[in-house]
Amino acid sequence: MKNVVLLGSTGSIGESTIKVVEDLPDRLRLVGLAAGANADKLLEQARRFRPRAVALWDADRARELAGRLGPEIPVHSGEEGLVRLATLPEADIVLIAIVGTAGLGPALAAIRAGKDIAVASKEILVMAGEIVMAEARRHGVRVLPVDSEHSAIFQCLDGRDPATVHRLWLTASGGPFRRTPIEEFPSITVERALQHPSWVMGRKITIDSATLFNKGLEMIEARWLFDIPIDRVRVVVHPQSVIHSMVEFVDGSFLAQLSTPDMCLPIQYALTYPERAASHRVQTDLAAIGQLTFEEPDTKRFPALELARRAGSVGGTLPAVFNAANEIAVAAFCEGRTDFPGITELVRRVMDAHQPVAHPTLDQILAADAWARREAEARL
Repeated sequence: MKNVVLLGSTGSIGESTIKVVEDLPDRLRLVGLAAGANADKLLEQARRFRPRAVALWDADRARELAGRLGPEIPVHSGEEGLVRLATLPEADIVLIAIVGTAGLGPALAAIRAGKDIAVASKEILVMAGEIVMAEARRHGVRVLPVDSEHSAIFQCLDGRDPATVHRLWLTASGGPFRRTPIEEFPSITVERALQHPSWVMGRKITIDSATLFNKGLEMIEARWLFDIPIDRVRVVVHPQSVIHSMVEFVDGSFLAQLSTPDMCLPIQYALTYPERAASHRVQTDLAAIGQLTFEEPDTKRFPALELARRAGSVGGTLPAVFNAANEIAVAAFCEGRTDFPGITELVRRVMDAHQPVAHPTLDQILAADAWARREAEARL
């Protein structure tokens, strides 16, 4: 039995994680649950799974939840609450699915407490991959990927000698605007951008999939997760979203991981690793799929990929700036304060204005993040 702390239990990744736990009651047990503000859903989850503790980011709602839940299950709040859950003595693994920078402190706390972490929050490795991976090595714990693309690469590598790896290939669906003429991009609406062809995801990541910023963030994540220079991390468009990513080896051969798109599969693999548990949730009929196709990504249509490569190559605080400026730009697009091409253009201008700090401390990373948010808002 593996004891799991789930940070971000009420979001899409959190709900998929709960499905996995329900599928494997003899293997997995939830001992900690945390959410941002959805007290009603967290209350329902806590009553169902009876964890050792829960946490809400909002302190006022946490106090209200404590009154509704009763004294048997402690309710914590804020970053301190997330850290308390991430370091629970009973926990074996902490799955972090919190949007934004709030997951970074709990991730480091879990690592330093000797817990394996499963990472669904892109910000953790994009902003502080150098620090996180160094801490994981120092404390002898695993950093396990939850993203379907990184999980695919992790499964294909499976302990192989890094010297045998030539390149990593991240697949991208191409989003809803793969065939849209670039002249029409300024008229793209939020509603159209939220219509992803393959995956059902949260609002922010769905917009990122439309701009391909999500793939840029994944490139930077892969650089740190698998300790490979970013110029050897490539992207190929694969509209069927069946091949989740590939590893190209030095002899010219490829290994790929394939399945019908379903986040339960990479979540289950991360939580049960190094074992592979049986599941009937994901079924893949290759004959019904019929064909698998590939295309070179159009960097004129989707310049986020080149911005990500630049951020990953320069390193230091620039990836944090890339990520933070994009968060502000996506919010501005959703609020009607910029158009669709304006997302990438705003990120480019903020990156151009930044003076990167090499090998930054965590405080310097957070300062760069805060600076980028202020700078992006000022340039809208």
